[in-house]
Amino acid sequence: MQQRGEERESTKEDASQGPELETLARNMVRLMDQGTKVFTTLAERSTANGHGPYSFANEASEAAKTLGEVARHFVSEPAKFAAAQGELLKSYADLWNRSVRRFLGEEVEPVAEPEPGDNRFKDPDWSNNQFFDFLKQSYLIGSRWAEDVTRKTEGVDEKTRQRALFYLNQMLSAFSPSNFALTNPEVIRTTLATNAENLVQGMAHFVQDLQQSKDLLRVSQTDLSAFEVGRNLAVTPGKVVFQNDLIQLIQYAPATEKVYERPLLIVPPWINKYYILDLVPEKSFVKWAVEQGFTVFLVSWVNPTAKLAVRTFEDYMREGILAALGVVNRQTGSHCVNTVGYCVGGTLLAATLAYMAAKGDDRVSSATFLAAQVDFSAAGDLLVFIDDAQLKALEEMMAEQGYLDGSRMAAVFNMLRPRDLIWPYVVNNYLLGKKPFPFDLLFWNADSTRLPAANHAFYLREFYHLNRLAKGEMQLGGVALDLGKVRMPVYELFTREDHIAPALSVFRGSQLFGGPVRHVMAGSGHIAGVVNPPAKTKYQYWSGPPADTFEEWKAKAIETKGSWWPDWAAWLAAYSGAKIPARDPSAGLLKAIEDAPGSYVKNRD
Repeated sequence: MQQRGEERESTKEDASQGPELETLARNMVRLMDQGTKVFTTLAERSTANGHGPYSFANEASEAAKTLGEVARHFVSEPAKFAAAQGELLKSYADLWNRSVRRFLGEEVEPVAEPEPGDNRFKDPDWSNNQFFDFLKQSYLIGSRWAEDVTRKTEGVDEKTRQRALFYLNQMLSAFSPSNFALTNPEVIRTTLATNAENLVQGMAHFVQDLQQSKDLLRVSQTDLSAFEVGRNLAVTPGKVVFQNDLIQLIQYAPATEKVYERPLLIVPPWINKYYILDLVPEKSFVKWAVEQGFTVFLVSWVNPTAKLAVRTFEDYMREGILAALGVVNRQTGSHCVNTVGYCVGGTLLAATLAYMAAKGDDRVSSATFLAAQVDFSAAGDLLVFIDDAQLKALEEMMAEQGYLDGSRMAAVFNMLRPRDLIWPYVVNNYLLGKKPFPFDLLFWNADSTRLPAANHAFYLREFYHLNRLAKGEMQLGGVALDLGKVRMPVYELFTREDHIAPALSVFRGSQLFGGPVRHVMAGSGHIAGVVNPPAKTKYQYWSGPPADTFEEWKAKAIETKGSWWPDWAAWLAAYSGAKIPARDPSAGLLKAIEDAPGSYVKNRD
């Protein structure tokens, strides 16, 4: 009787396990089927689009050459080579000894720990499970050793060293054990708990990303269905009051009974869309500025097609900023205008102000630059992509298409911070099988724009490669540009963790202006440091008196908690004139063309 009871229990157990085994087997078949589709698609893309600037094949080739150059110098000094290897082996031996002691029950301190903010190893098992802890520390030891060797190897010129560190960062970020299904404890747990359903869903997400990508794979960073321009993004009320081939000009409706007399013209970057400054209402810089009593106009750049291939940087000045200034003058009756330029929009604004100064045009009362470079001598990791060979290849590709596809610039920006902008989404989407979290800023990041060939080639070669504006060697419209003649008050914002427009680079450029400059450094990076509404009470900013060097300025700067926006509004108010009755964009001299956000911003790449 007892034996028959045990058999019945065993049968029940087998029955309970059977469906799970069937589910696992079925999921593995589905995974193989999806995998076949992926490899087929990848093979086709590799043949058709596998080469060219910013492609995997091109960057892998550049990385091999650059890292090989460092390695050649490293091994050329046997004594230092042996010493460095000895340090690495010593660290690994120490890790092994401590791991054995921990296995025997002893409490030991780790040899290597992740840096603060490194979320790759936040799962408790990376520390609690000895196997995964060993993997984590081994990776950290090897990574830091490689970085240290690259920084200290003698005989390498600084440009090559910077390129080597950039490519090494790509490799080390990719090889993290957190990025592989068999070495990530969270992925292993999820796979066992779902009978590999997470991997099936992840492969489906991969297929979807491949289908939605153009030349280069774009890993989804957010749920694109959660947002729509004009529905829950870029919803600050206003009217498009002017347009030409390059811009639509938006005048925003007032939110106060009285406004400052001098209007404000905002020039955003044309790399991506203007609504980085008009995200959801609670984060909108535009909405907040309107609520402070400023009459805000904003340039919305067109997403260019091949028809605009020959439009130059000078055309963007004339048909962009100068055309917009003329409209603002007519629409408001105000001769003087305050201006804001963000990123490359700020670079164009600075060049335009130098052009206006040479022409004796005094219509701009003040200029605010948000993370905008004019001196590119310390422009950071983006310089990795700028040399004669790469520029030539890029110009040839743009000549064929008439523009640079937005996916390639998006890939470049993601490569600046692969640990934050690439691999977390690979793990979340493809290994854990989850959908990315809805995030307005990342929706904007995915909404890239094409870049016209002539304009972009000029920008990369004349600014990044040759740094002509800072050297006083640039001309637009036959006019020599001298930033020292730009003498109106300037509010210069740079951000502490900026990978696109490094704080040092922006600070250096600000010293070229001929008038008074207020320097402010915001916490965080190129986007979050700028888009930091006061209500969020996040981050901080630093301000201080002028100084000869960036280090001297930082030493004297005073930290203030929260957003820099109120500080800027108080500064701008001093140059904005008296209060007058609010201006209705529908009641101006120019007839409204359409409601904000307009149609140019809705044209996706």
